[in-house]
Amino acid sequence: MHFTNRLEAGRRLGRRLEYLRGQDVVVLGLPRGGVPVAAEVADALDAPLDVCLVRKLGVPYQPELGMGAIGEDGVRVINQEVLRGTGVSAADLARVEERERRVLEQRAGRYRGVAPLVSVAGRTAVVVDDGVATGSTARAACRIARARGAARIVLAVPVAPRDFARRLGGDADELVCLDTPWHFAAVGQFYADFAQVDDEEVTACLRRAASRHRHTVGAGSTDREVTVPAGGTRLGGRLTVPEDATGVVAFAHGSGSSRHSPRNRFVAEGLHRAGLGTLLFDLLTDAEEADRGNVFDIALLAGRLLDATGWLREEPGTESLAVGFFGASTGAAAALWAAAHPDARPAAVVSRGGRPDLAGPRLAAVTAPTLLVVGGADHQVLALNREAQAQLRCENRLEVVPGATHLFEEPGTLERVTELARDWFTDHMAPAHV
Repeated sequence: MHFTNRLEAGRRLGRRLEYLRGQDVVVLGLPRGGVPVAAEVADALDAPLDVCLVRKLGVPYQPELGMGAIGEDGVRVINQEVLRGTGVSAADLARVEERERRVLEQRAGRYRGVAPLVSVAGRTAVVVDDGVATGSTARAACRIARARGAARIVLAVPVAPRDFARRLGGDADELVCLDTPWHFAAVGQFYADFAQVDDEEVTACLRRAASRHRHTVGAGSTDREVTVPAGGTRLGGRLTVPEDATGVVAFAHGSGSSRHSPRNRFVAEGLHRAGLGTLLFDLLTDAEEADRGNVFDIALLAGRLLDATGWLREEPGTESLAVGFFGASTGAAAALWAAAHPDARPAAVVSRGGRPDLAGPRLAAVTAPTLLVVGGADHQVLALNREAQAQLRCENRLEVVPGATHLFEEPGTLERVTELARDWFTDHMAPAHV
């Protein structure tokens, strides 16, 4: 079987997957070549489209041969069979991984700026690529979907080697492939047109899909890129406010993360479904992020959050809404530092895997109801949260998510964080008094 191009392959694959139409499905395309295929599948199934960011780790002297893959949320897959066969050293592998990690972060910023992360929690995730060769990138993508709470994972590709089921190692619940030829050398040999896909084509696919599917933000809602003034600095952000929102939550990212953080976007989408708005914005500029010390300058980060709070209280559409703070890592300390300021008046504060201890003596001045959420396997941070909780004088609670590590990568753990944050904010949000 040969395909004219990726679009034709996607249409054929969409017809094969017709049995999924009408189910709660999210289609995840692997950038870059898998996204045009996935866009056609999403059209066929009338399902939302998102990207699942992965990068192949190519053998240094033969980059088309994958010795592994990395993905969002810290996912890493290594193909030991290829490593043994090529003799690639641990140092060479580390260099390739470092380079590909930088590319992954750049693309995350580019693609996540086009459309918000689509939640797969409790849904069927259809992972789509233009083909499978070694299977490393496909395995990484399936693991990402699993970690984000997908109830079922279907890996669907136009072409793959005959033994691709063995290569996938059980990472998918179901495998769908149009052709598994005996003589397989590379995915490109089965396409008449296998031209490289560029970032502009990927973002165009995402924009078209986003315009058709807005599951969390519908008519009468706000979902737009914004610029938040902070002193003499202007910070990029995304403001999402469902119709009839009961409040808006400002996110304080931590450890150099940005408004494109996939974990915070996941939580934000859960808040949208509960009728809460969100502001995800960059606490630091690109130039400021280059100085690692700024990531731990809690006073600076808290000041930026206070400025964003003031902006929300003047912005049309949010000026009458109660404001909450959601902080992660060092951003949690910034949220509590800011909450202690008399001008802040947040309705509630939630910390995810945070470092509230870095707020120091400010903790005793916090009056907003505060929820601290920590992974049960994140032992050091859990101890620091218990110490910080002892200093709080406001209504507070410490919730431990069993088995979760610092990044809440384990299946179902980030979903649990989202539920806890949703319930805390909805229980404590009330019309703002200004």
